[in-house]
Amino acid sequence: MQPLNVALVGYGYAGKTFHAPLIAAVPELRLAAVVSSRPGAVQADWPQLPVLASLEQALTDPAIDMVVIASPNQRHYPQARAALLAGKHVVVDKPFTVASEQARELCLLAERPDSPLLSVFHNRRWDSDFLALQALLASGELGALSHFESHFDRYRPEVRARWREQDEPGAGLWYDLGPHLLDQALLLLGWPQTIYANLSRQRAGAQATDYFHVQLGYGKYQAILHGSCLVSGGAPRFSLHGASASYVKFGLDTQEELLKAGGRPGSSGWGHDSEPGIVYRPPPAVGECRPAPDGDYLEYYRAVAGAARGQRANPVTAREAWRVISLLELAERSAVDGRRLFCHPLA
Repeated sequence: MQPLNVALVGYGYAGKTFHAPLIAAVPELRLAAVVSSRPGAVQADWPQLPVLASLEQALTDPAIDMVVIASPNQRHYPQARAALLAGKHVVVDKPFTVASEQARELCLLAERPDSPLLSVFHNRRWDSDFLALQALLASGELGALSHFESHFDRYRPEVRARWREQDEPGAGLWYDLGPHLLDQALLLLGWPQTIYANLSRQRAGAQATDYFHVQLGYGKYQAILHGSCLVSGGAPRFSLHGASASYVKFGLDTQEELLKAGGRPGSSGWGHDSEPGIVYRPPPAVGECRPAPDGDYLEYYRAVAGAARGQRANPVTAREAWRVISLLELAERSAVDGRRLFCHPLA
């Protein structure tokens, strides 16, 4: 069976670091072209790869089967819509869109009979720590939850001159890291009853959100989603407490750092986490180390290739991504209003 030909749109951080190497590592896919205004940057990494000047060139090429959109966030909606209407399978980097109405429209387009595949790159479903936590919660070992906390902190004290840190829709830390934490929380815990958010600009000269602290209400407990650009260390990635045990995990999944360093996806030791989580039981028991399974971002693109051929389920559906965008927006409204808001189910 011939691999599906993929055109990658955008060769910034996401396109270069994540999408290009992951697509190239999946035998069922072939990285056939890149749409970029920086052909030199593409050809420095992929000398034989054609570089297209416009999305239209990819959409009118009958040899292109799939379009992967890794452009700046505001372009996700118009580019995904154009690609779907052109009959191409589509993968969109997170965040899916910058507005819930845009996400809803794309969702409805993707759910039409005979529509091409539309999937969203929520790659951190395949983080090592998340896979471990998913299995732990499924086992019921912690008992009824009383607290859930998910941190994604960085130490970046200087504001950089890039679109992600400008005052524009879809920029800032909440739209960068918030989609990961929301998607994971929705998978683990389901749709929340309420949301309360603090979104701030803490660094000198910050133009976009660089701190968030968001509470999702689940009745008897809260899920805390937290991110900051001014944490130099010491904060756990996950901490959960239940009626029977607690779980704490330090350290991030290693795949992003491996990709940044030019590592080969799927190579020996790929996605291995050397810092196990710890399960704490009531006294006098001591903490028990729990090694995590290896992380595997390649599984997302393996599933996408299978779904495009009707052989596997879509790994991240447009409807799932629409739910994330809706909560991103609701958190912004909560932060402006300064009050807790109800999370009404999506129609």
